[in-house]
Formats: sequence, structure tokens, C-alpha cells
Amino acid sequence: MNPRRPSRLALRDRLLASSGPQERFISDEATRVAVRGLPSTVVLPPGSDPASGRSVLLAADTQLTCALALIELDGVARRIVICPPDLADDHLPAVLESGDIDLILSSGSLPRSLGRPLLRLSRSPQSGVPKRSDDPLATEWVLFTSGTTGGEPKMVVHTLDSLSSHLPSGPLAGPGPVWSTFYDIRRYGGMQVFLRACLGGGSLILSSASEPSAAFLARAGLCGVSHILGTPSHWRRAIMTGQAHAIRPSYVRLSGEVADQAILTRLQQLYPDAIVAHAFASTEAGVGFEVRDGLEGFPADLVGNSGVGTAIAIVDGSLRLRSGASAAGYLNRNPKSFLDDGGFVDTGDLVELRGDRYHFTGRKEGLINVGGNKVYPEEIEAIINQHPDVVISRVKGRRNPITGSVVTADVVPRPVFLSCRAGTAPVDALSGQVRLRHEILDFCRAKLSAYKVPATVTFVDSIALSPAGKLVRSIA
Repeated sequence: MNPRRPSRLALRDRLLASSGPQERFISDEATRVAVRGLPSTVVLPPGSDPASGRSVLLAADTQLTCALALIELDGVARRIVICPPDLADDHLPAVLESGDIDLILSSGSLPRSLGRPLLRLSRSPQSGVPKRSDDPLATEWVLFTSGTTGGEPKMVVHTLDSLSSHLPSGPLAGPGPVWSTFYDIRRYGGMQVFLRACLGGGSLILSSASEPSAAFLARAGLCGVSHILGTPSHWRRAIMTGQAHAIRPSYVRLSGEVADQAILTRLQQLYPDAIVAHAFASTEAGVGFEVRDGLEGFPADLVGNSGVGTAIAIVDGSLRLRSGASAAGYLNRNPKSFLDDGGFVDTGDLVELRGDRYHFTGRKEGLINVGGNKVYPEEIEAIINQHPDVVISRVKGRRNPITGSVVTADVVPRPVFLSCRAGTAPVDALSGQVRLRHEILDFCRAKLSAYKVPATVTFVDSIALSPAGKLVRSIA
């Protein structure tokens, strides 16, 4: 198949075409780059076109460098394999082989010589506007799935068209939105925000893994962020910092995890003038749908037609999606490997119809088997998180010789709970924890079957998040 399509515009051209009279920028905690200055700023070594027609591994040390490289490489490289910051060194040889990598582009450190030519990325001025091809390549954008654990990583093949098919584009008459996200743009969720800013006439504030959440929120507020996205766990952590009030967005969106009613209600209270939405998307299926009514789950009448060009089906309780935003397949595997006979992607997310609304109950691989009964952590977390003195919870299984597993819960209580109820004496702190533990268990007993009620509730200071912003889950 010829990858060239003469009518196609590369990302750089689409970005510049979407610029109106307002100033636009992309920034991180250290650097601010004006969109108007992009034609004369490059990250590839000037004076040559080393990536032309080649398959490249993009291993940038910062999101900003990655963003600038993507703008420069789309339409030029045959394939861009976008290396996430948490990719294990041991996986690099397999990635290079699967990606048929000709060239490594890096601005950080690599563990060893990997048998491929290496070019260092660095921002540098270049006089004049670089020559662009009138016949740009339909570059493959290869993203890693956020759920990859152990074994060879799964790499999903997209193009700029599949990643942006549902996004608005074109110049705006007035000031453009200022986008921001807790996500890393080297994952699907963050990539969507990056492209929304690039193609929708906006600016972009990038976060950093090394930057405390409170500092990021303060910086986003100073930059006038208007649209901001993250997982429910990102938002719970933001609320814990006490700095969530530093921003006054007009649009807040959650995705990547189940958005339960507790976090939706809290964000609506925190940002009363904002649209608070939650969306479903996956690296393989693309963006499925967005819900803006303030309620957890999604209306049953979306099944069959979401109104955004996505077909939705429920098969054996599992959510399936089909749309033009779906990926072409896994890299160097059967391109139809995640599609069923009807062209749907089985997302692995389980839903249950309650009245006129579907509710997410968990993921297939997250099942806890308690004496032959199926338990999904997300269902129990949604109950625990309803308690007003709970910030965030994580439910997991603990091996048990009789039932196979039992349910346990880690809970981060609200700081105000600790200060108001714990007092200064150890006995008061213990009394407050005992009382809260009983209240949480009563919450669960009132709404859950007995086998779903946690056997233990442990209070912790924090709960680890994965690099994708999701709860780190394991069985003890």
C-alpha cells in the first residue's frame, strides 16, 4: 500500500493553519514556546532530514521536547514509535525489533548501545521556514497501551487522522482555550489533549512527573487554564493538595478510570461554572463517548449510536466500540487482532444496566474471586468513596486458603477528618479511625452483598498511581 496521500496536511501545517490572531503557546514548568515561532525552531539536527521515510523511536526526556518533535516528524517519518517515560530498559530491544526502527531520536539517556543510529534532540533556532513536502507521508503514530505489564509491551498503530478524526479544527475568532492535563502526552489520554490544543486553536500547559501536583495547579492557574483533563485518581490527588481552587476552568473532564458519583459531585461543587464531563476512551478503540449530565455511567440510549460517529454495543456485559478513531491494529501483529467479526473493539470494561442507565462495574482482568463469586474492585470503591471523610480508596484481593481471595481496602481519609477527630492524643486518633472504619463497613453492608464487603480496611497516607494516572492494583 502506498502510504502517501497528496491531499493530506501534516500536523505542523494543520497547527499553523488553525492559528488565529491570538497568541498561542506550548509550555512546561521550565520553557514556553510560541506557536508562531515553531517554523523557525527545530529539535532535529538542522541541515539534513535524517528521519525522512524512516521508522523512528522517539525517546524524549520531556513532554515539551516530545511535542515539538511530533510536530516536526509527522508527514516526514514513515513511523514514530512514541516511547513512554516508564518503559523498562529490558523491553527496548523488543520494541526496536517490532517497530522495525531505523533511527533513535533521544533527548535523554539510553541504557546502552542499541545497534541503531542515534540522534540527539535539542531545541535550536533555524533561519527561514524549513521546506515541507507537498506530498507528506501518512505517518504511523505508535502508542503503548497504558495497561501493559510484564512481557512484551503492546504497541498500537494510529495515524494523525485516526487520533484526530473526532476533534474540531480551524482558526478561532476569539481567544482560544488554554488546555492542560495531568496525563503525559506520550500516552493516549495526553495525546488527545495535545492534539486538541494543536488543531483547535488553543494553547497547552504540560505537567511534569517531577512537579508536585500543588505546584502544577498553581502554574496552570497563573497561565489561565480553561480546559483540563485527568483520571478520577488524578483529580482526587489534586483535591488532597488543597490547591484545586488555584484553577477556574470552564471545562473539566475525567477518563481512564470509572468516574463514580462522589468525584463527579465534588468537582461540580468545586467548579460550579464549569462543564464537568466524563468520557470513555482506550488506546485501541479511540474516544467512544462523553457524558455531560453530571451522573456516573451513561444513558442506555447511547448503545447503538453515541451521536459522535461511534457505534456502541454490549456483549456479555462487556462494552464494545466501533469508530473511525479506532487504531489499525497492534504493531507487527494481526491487524484485526482486537476486532470482533463486526469490527468492534472489546474494551474489556464491564457494564451493568440499572434502569435507563449503564454503570461501569470493573474490568475483566480485575476480577477478585471470592469463593466462586465475582467481585470487581471499582464497584466497592465507588461505595467507599461516597463517605464524606474518604478522599480515595483502593480495593484489592488478598489470597485466602479457604475462599481463594478475600476483599481488602486501603483508604486515604480526608485531612480535615484527621485534624478534627484525631486530636493530639494517640487514643483519640485510634478512636477516630475505629469510628470511620465502622462507618465505611456499614456503608458497604448496606449496599453490597456480604462477600463484597471488605474483610479489612487499612488507613494509609497515600495510594500509588501508575504513570498513566490510574490506581496501581495488585493482589496481596
